[in-house]
Amino acid sequence: MTSESSFSSFNTLHKTIEIDGIDIFYREAGPKDATSILLLHGFPTSSHMFRNLIPALSDKFHLVAPDYPGFGHSDMPARDQFAYTFDNYANLVDQLLDRLGVKKFVPYVFDYGAPVGFRLFNKYPERVAAIISQNGNAYNEGIAGFWDPIKAYWESGAENEREAIRWLTTIKATKWQYENGVPNERLQFLSPDGWQHDQSLMDREGNAEIQLDLFYDYRTNIPLYPRWQEAFRQYKPPMLVAWGKNDEIFVAPGAESFKRDLPDAEIHLLDTGHFALETHGGDIVALIKNFLAKLDLK
Repeated sequence: MTSESSFSSFNTLHKTIEIDGIDIFYREAGPKDATSILLLHGFPTSSHMFRNLIPALSDKFHLVAPDYPGFGHSDMPARDQFAYTFDNYANLVDQLLDRLGVKKFVPYVFDYGAPVGFRLFNKYPERVAAIISQNGNAYNEGIAGFWDPIKAYWESGAENEREAIRWLTTIKATKWQYENGVPNERLQFLSPDGWQHDQSLMDREGNAEIQLDLFYDYRTNIPLYPRWQEAFRQYKPPMLVAWGKNDEIFVAPGAESFKRDLPDAEIHLLDTGHFALETHGGDIVALIKNFLAKLDLK
């Protein structure tokens, strides 16, 4: 008979925990005494983006992948009851780690996961054993033309600029995020389940407004970039960067900029777009295993 501990080492568990009155859904797998990898998703996806990565790593690592409020299967409280900000997301993930007893961890940051994970790193540098960034930005160089209409919204906060970026919550934009920058021969690796799952949750009543609130709050991350960069220089966390080099959302110079503050960072530019894990999952698994195997994380 298979014991519960060995069973959970190779199977993803799907759990919900209440934090500050909000039900937070998370996926968990792997032995709890192993190195913990905190998987932090971006827009417009959820922990669903790690559905294949988790079982590929759960024989050697403990993995935790939460959904932020308004994403995936976590609660979606009304906007007048919960402020959808990156500060609040980082606080909830912080509490989740405490509740799960995770003292030291490796954040895997993607897209929105970067400002969540780097806030945690800035707060607890001694608890971060290493960092994995997959199109998770911390530099002005990583932000290019895609952001121009969003920057206009940051400047004014006006309804016109808010409406101008509403298209980013549509299926056309969601599918574009998955397909843009992917070579033709790699398009067949993209499962339509990804963008359809994301869009089905974003199409819930009121969710588009939440996403637009978050686009506006992203402006609060830019002034923190220098602080995160200073922390990189001071604490020198081992860094693995696996980045879709054709990404138009967070462009390749953002990946290369990590070298400025972390000269020993291991940087890999993959021939794909924003959702590199969808097309190069096997490559990223191998990079993670090789990277972490070199570190003394015990």
